[in-house]
Amino acid sequence: MAAEEFDPGAVRAVAFDIFGTTVDWRTGVAEQVAHLARRRGVELDGAAFADEWRGMYLPSMGRVNGGEREWAYLDVLHRESLDELLERHGVAAAFDDGARGELVRAWHRLPAWDDAAAGLARLSGRYVVAALSNGGFALLTRLVKAAGLPFDCILSAELAQRYKPDPAPYLTAARLLDVAPGELLMVACHGWDLAGARGAGLRTAFVDRPLEKGPAGGADRAADVPADVAAADFADLADRLGCP
Repeated sequence: MAAEEFDPGAVRAVAFDIFGTTVDWRTGVAEQVAHLARRRGVELDGAAFADEWRGMYLPSMGRVNGGEREWAYLDVLHRESLDELLERHGVAAAFDDGARGELVRAWHRLPAWDDAAAGLARLSGRYVVAALSNGGFALLTRLVKAAGLPFDCILSAELAQRYKPDPAPYLTAARLLDVAPGELLMVACHGWDLAGARGAGLRTAFVDRPLEKGPAGGADRAADVPADVAAADFADLADRLGCP
């Protein structure tokens, strides 16, 4: 559907990607990595480490979706990637099992973007608003609670046992919310996520997060991502959807 044909009245529920779209994963993970590394007596560039870790995110989930390995929730995939990264950086000996578990849980404690909570509150006045993320159910529950994000519900890819952009998480979300796929609007700052949602029959909204990958840039931009609607942030999205 072209942007000019988008009708907010056809939408009954709005689902939000979390990492990057709703919370600032890079800042949160980088700060926690740097802090724990100092406690362990090693030097690590927290931002560079976070970038490398995130770079392993889609490939690790792709192996699950592609049938190369059995289902594992995101904490397990993050731990496997972490073990590899610590070896790569030559600091594996400094991080015992407990410290590695603490690093994995860094993804459970991430700061929300400044506009997120207020924008969600406005949107929830008109729509059901749900978190729809590849994060595990426990991860998302803790993250949403700690960040004070007013979602009506949490819909983890763990419920579908497939990862976005496979169609299953999007269609599972629509089924659990009792709406048709075309009545569910997927909000994300990533082209790959919106492409998956569109392929599953959902409406799509792109939200610009230019600092998602840091000040050097590299984040997806609206001009390059097909979507039914594009917004500068959650407040702008609420405006475009007619929310008071």
